[in-house]
Amino acid sequence: MDVLSVRHLHKSYGQGEQRHQVINDLSFSLRPGECYGLLGPNGAGKTTTLKLCLGLTEPDSGRISLGGHNIPADARQARMRVGVVPQMDSLDPDFTVEENLLVYGRYFSMSDKQVRERIDWLLDFANLTAKRKARINELSGGMKRRLTLARALINDPELIFMDEPTTGLDPQARHVMWERLKTLLASGKTILLTTHFMDEAERLCDRLAVIDQGQLIAEGAPRELIAQHIEPQVVEVYGDNVSSWAGQARALADRIEISGETAFCYTTHAELLVQNLSGQSGLRYLHRPANLEDLFLKLTGREMRD
Repeated sequence: MDVLSVRHLHKSYGQGEQRHQVINDLSFSLRPGECYGLLGPNGAGKTTTLKLCLGLTEPDSGRISLGGHNIPADARQARMRVGVVPQMDSLDPDFTVEENLLVYGRYFSMSDKQVRERIDWLLDFANLTAKRKARINELSGGMKRRLTLARALINDPELIFMDEPTTGLDPQARHVMWERLKTLLASGKTILLTTHFMDEAERLCDRLAVIDQGQLIAEGAPRELIAQHIEPQVVEVYGDNVSSWAGQARALADRIEISGETAFCYTTHAELLVQNLSGQSGLRYLHRPANLEDLFLKLTGREMRD
């Protein structure tokens, strides 16, 4: 049975001419033990989707089943088996690391004894054992995110919702977080992940959905989606005269996109492109395989979103 099932979900805000549809006929499901990613530009509906799945807001129409419970009718009961890592840390600055975990466990009707039996493992998992008695303002950004993850595991959840869990972290802290998430997946946990980091999604997600304007526009395993939508090789070309060069080189690639001072050349065979560029002065290039960011930009566009 699917851990989470979403079927034909619709959600709008506002009234009359000001009504704005945020989620438009969205359907997807999570299998036990997988990491499923929701990708999309700002305003695509990712965070609203998580709120709907948790029963924090009601859909206009559609069906949601979370752990066998109907949402939002049985949301409170369903959330007892769910962990949540929100975008922004909501740790209590008046409590120590240990006290944050202890108090949070009470929201799940856990006794202090039950929580304390898990605290040692959680602090070790988050690499925060030495910070047990530290106040929140004594922690680095990476430590706070790891504590937020540990807190989300206090009730030993089957499914963990993670809304951009590594936003604001430096590369080292991001890699530490990835290792923790891989450990959870290896232990059989299921993760629903939203992220703006394409390398994060490619590393962690078994399957993912790309959504835009509340609609699902692509779904599948990362490498399968890349192979389905993108030419296998990419040559990025940089320089002041790149637009002029690209105009003359379009016959050498399947397609070329210009963004600022960079030409993205997508091709099945890059030999002729590389040969041409080796004789160009004032231009630099990078030859690489296609990745998830290429897929994302092709499906959602390169324009900025607010």
